[in-house]
Amino acid sequence: MNDKAEKILIVDDVSRNIQILGNILSQKQFQIAYAQSGQEALDICSAQDFDLILLDIMMPGMDGYEVCQKLKEDTSTSEIPIIFLTAKADMDSIIKGFEIGGQDYITKPFNAAELLARVNSHLLIRRQKEQLKVMNDHLEDVVRDRTRELESANHKLSILDRSKSNFLSIISHEIRTPLNGIVVLTELLNQSIINEEHKENIRFLKEVSARLMKFSDTALLITNLKVNNQRPEILPVTVNNIILDSIDVFRIENANSNLNIVNKLLTDSLLISGDSDLLRTCFVIIIENASKFAGDDATLIISAKTNYNSISISFTDNGPGFLDDALTHLFELFSAGDILHSEGTGLGLATCKLILDTHEGSIGAINTEEGGAQVTIKLKS
Repeated sequence: MNDKAEKILIVDDVSRNIQILGNILSQKQFQIAYAQSGQEALDICSAQDFDLILLDIMMPGMDGYEVCQKLKEDTSTSEIPIIFLTAKADMDSIIKGFEIGGQDYITKPFNAAELLARVNSHLLIRRQKEQLKVMNDHLEDVVRDRTRELESANHKLSILDRSKSNFLSIISHEIRTPLNGIVVLTELLNQSIINEEHKENIRFLKEVSARLMKFSDTALLITNLKVNNQRPEILPVTVNNIILDSIDVFRIENANSNLNIVNKLLTDSLLISGDSDLLRTCFVIIIENASKFAGDDATLIISAKTNYNSISISFTDNGPGFLDDALTHLFELFSAGDILHSEGTGLGLATCKLILDTHEGSIGAINTEEGGAQVTIKLKS
């Protein structure tokens, strides 16, 4: 047999009907097989594959309905389209045929043009379904391969991410011990200053030591948030109190800063749910960024607005704003994401994002129409 020719099974207990159907179908060079009973049809279908079955309804013993039902229950034959051959044209018989899985029906006596049109139509549908199945199988294979690749990539990224955090933790611990010694020695030297040149050197040494200590603290915080999964202690806190505390901490740690901070949160009625220590750290980082990059005479305005179940807190300065490239990496670890950043650690705003992630909050940054920068955080109220 030619495997490329489509195979059709004719099932009818009347030889004359089989002959007529065979003559009509032979015009299209189909491969034709015959069965004259329901059981014979089932036996043939179990041994061969068919693309279409023409099935008589009225047969002695096992009728066409029962044959159709058995074929549809078998997974190896359930997808074969079945066209019923019937002398019945009543609606109940037609509906019953469709209900048990038949795709179409042809009434006797047969019209050759109609028969060929219906056969060709269902064979075309079957070919298209098979093509779709092949495409779907291919797509599933592609998706499966891509999924494995993504899982592998995510696993590698997870390892890399953990390695970064572990690296920060190790560096932090390794820095802190000698750094504590430097801080102590700096204070001793400060008490025995001989001249102004020594005084200036000691001042610079203290600034560098403080900067390293802050990096160490930030690195430990990132490690706790990312690797150790530190969970915040969520309690109702007053927004204004945390802002005022953050401004005080900033002033103590940055005594030489001329940043003009305007606090527009003059009410204690605004409450948020959060960890006071972590949120204070977040706010101080944002204020420090404004002080460092907005300019010596910059002004930072802190404001807030309430929504249905959240509060947005904005920090707006009148400096030069963010670089376009920086805006796309502001909240990524180890990126030059701070405003006009040229040499910092790239941990500041990324640390803020980690803190807000633990609070199910968010942080965003834009350049304002006036030319300054605005960082906005959103927290549950």
